[in-house]
Amino acid sequence: MPFGWALIPVAVLIALLAYTIIVLEGSGHLPLVLGASVAGLVAWAHGYEWKAIQDGMVQAISMAMGAALILLTIGVLMGTWIAAGIVPAMIAWGLKLLSPAWFLPASCAVCSIVSLVSGSSWSTAGTVGIALIGIGEAMGVDPAMTAGAVISGAYFGDKLSPMSDTTNLAPAMAGAELFPHIRHMLWTTVPAWLLSMTAFTILGLRFDAAGAGTDVSAITGVIDGQFSPSLLHLLVPAVVAVMVAFKLPALPTLLTGALLGGVLAWIFGMPLDAVLATAMDGYKPETGSAAVDELLARGGLNSMASTVLLILCAMCFGGIMERTGQLRVLASKTLVVAKSQGSLITATILTSIGVNLLAADQYLAVVVPGRMYAEEYEKRGLDPRNLSRALEDGGTITSALIPWNTCGAFMASTLGVATFAYLPYCFLNLLNPMIGMLYGFTGWTLIPLNAGGELGAEDGLPKAEKAEKAERVGRHTSA
Repeated sequence: MPFGWALIPVAVLIALLAYTIIVLEGSGHLPLVLGASVAGLVAWAHGYEWKAIQDGMVQAISMAMGAALILLTIGVLMGTWIAAGIVPAMIAWGLKLLSPAWFLPASCAVCSIVSLVSGSSWSTAGTVGIALIGIGEAMGVDPAMTAGAVISGAYFGDKLSPMSDTTNLAPAMAGAELFPHIRHMLWTTVPAWLLSMTAFTILGLRFDAAGAGTDVSAITGVIDGQFSPSLLHLLVPAVVAVMVAFKLPALPTLLTGALLGGVLAWIFGMPLDAVLATAMDGYKPETGSAAVDELLARGGLNSMASTVLLILCAMCFGGIMERTGQLRVLASKTLVVAKSQGSLITATILTSIGVNLLAADQYLAVVVPGRMYAEEYEKRGLDPRNLSRALEDGGTITSALIPWNTCGAFMASTLGVATFAYLPYCFLNLLNPMIGMLYGFTGWTLIPLNAGGELGAEDGLPKAEKAEKAERVGRHTSA
């Protein structure tokens, strides 16, 4: 397909999104639907039949269904955990233990550890992140800052955990091995994390612990009187933590947590019909304190409906662009200007960000550039780990910064903070791609092809083993 034609749906989508979100202050649902319509018309004008266009949408939506199910489950979990007193107990304990001045770096550190163990930024934000948002609001910390700290920590662990799906997908697409890939990512991710922790520490210095003391005491007093926090409230989170430790899938783990939260709420005296209503429509607190009521009024299956619809609309657009080759045409143009190693690394990162914007899915942001650039990296004598790291630096890490991306929509709905509000405080997500591009132009930490030892990819491997690995990579790419 000609480049100019493939550019039309993108131009239309950008114009519609800008007008709807910035001028009308609306949502991205209809612009994405209209953008998908234009992409379909362009594909039809170039000989694609309706079935191929529809199959592209259906396949993309099927890729996002796992995310949608997790999102809906998180909504139920939020409702039942608040009703059972689990989240209020965490908020009360956090208010008593944490100082406002150190709250932001502590939040980032806690989420980093949880996501590193669980391998999931979504599970981290949907459990620990919810409680931290509540604690921060009670302390007078801007929720956008708290969300930035939560997301920065969540993606640090998600990016480096061997249990993370994207951490396994990126080396598979590039032809690298998992643990060498993780070790190579430390060079960009750890400096970004240290800089982020420094930034959160500086931000935290502006919060006065003494000034927040009165409000904190009032809130903890209401929570203590209403929910009577005890060690029993830790039982359900402990069960979820054990399931995570045993590497059980995210959906059944979160669903178990949501169900146990409902059972605990019923044990504490909430009628069964009220528990079901809370799971459906969220918790409706009546504590007598406006601040606490505002803090706890969230959750429920219906609270995630708009976000799920946004994901479906985005995947329609991304699915058509991917299936009909328009995305590939746009991305391939970057190779024309990628003359040096630095520009190739930069092109890979920017392509991943672009796919995140257009296809609205971090998996496509890893797969599409991975398929495109693998051969080019080999031609230029670069080890596949350079490619796999660039895919994560651009694809995985920036997905939460785009409102209509599955990750951005999830984080905004789960944490209750608009994507563009928390974006300036997601320091790790903003710094990581920049550090990756800097390394590309300076040559720092880049590994030459077949360097041998720790730095080499396949140097010294028997031919049979090389062939076996190539075949395995080919199967991953096909999948």
